[in-house]
Formats: sequence, C-alpha cells, structure tokens
Amino acid sequence: MAVETYLIFNGNCREAVSFYEKVFDTNKSDFTTFGESPQDPNYPMPEEAKNLVMHTRLSIFGSRVMFSDTFPGSPFTVGNNVTLAVISNDEAKLRQAFEGLKEGGAVKMELQETFWSKCYGSLVDKFGVEWQFSHEV
Repeated sequence: MAVETYLIFNGNCREAVSFYEKVFDTNKSDFTTFGESPQDPNYPMPEEAKNLVMHTRLSIFGSRVMFSDTFPGSPFTVGNNVTLAVISNDEAKLRQAFEGLKEGGAVKMELQETFWSKCYGSLVDKFGVEWQFSHEV
C-alpha cells in the first residue's frame, strides 16, 4: 500500500508536467484526456473538457506523483489542489481505511469499479484533507 501525491491544475496540467519533467530530468509522460475516457450518453462530455488531462504521472526521485486538470465547472483553489492517493492491491484494507476516513467527512465518490480501477472512491475527511482510493493489482 502506498500514499501518493496527486496535483490538480486548472487547465495547465500539460504545461506543469512538461516543466517538472525538465526540472527533475525524468521520464516523458503519457497523458490520458477526459475525452479518451468511456463516455456516458446520459452525461455528454463538454467540448472544453475533451483535451484536458484526466491523468498522468511522473517518477520524481523515486516517488510517484500524479497529475490532472480539474473538470470544467469543478471548484479550483490554488493551495487546495493537492490530494493524497491511497494505492493498494489489498481491497479489504482499502475499504477499511475509506470507511474510517469518511466518518465525519464528506464522500465525493463512493468506492466503485471504474474503467481504471476495480475499486475507486474519493472523500474529504473531517479535517478537510482530500483522499483518493484506488485498487491496483
């Protein structure tokens, strides 16, 4: 199990990641855009979201740092654009930690299967810290 940093940007994620690649002399990133994700016909993808970065990651001094743009219309505040991501191949421990942190907090997305994870969810704990949980095998 690992806890990793997830940085959220307001439409300039590609620029930021390119900058960090140079600064830290690290690998070139593969980007997944919101437009590349499976579409739900009940919720059409806004045109302005299609080319925004949904996910990418860099290895910086041995630590995985993940990045994305915020989805159009989602709140964005510089300083609050960092989340902690709990990544685990132990689904039971992942669920236990999620249940513990949601006490007194606010669930943004209940744990559920997504196209990238068997079990993914997010919440803000009672101290205002945002957490993402993802089951990875």
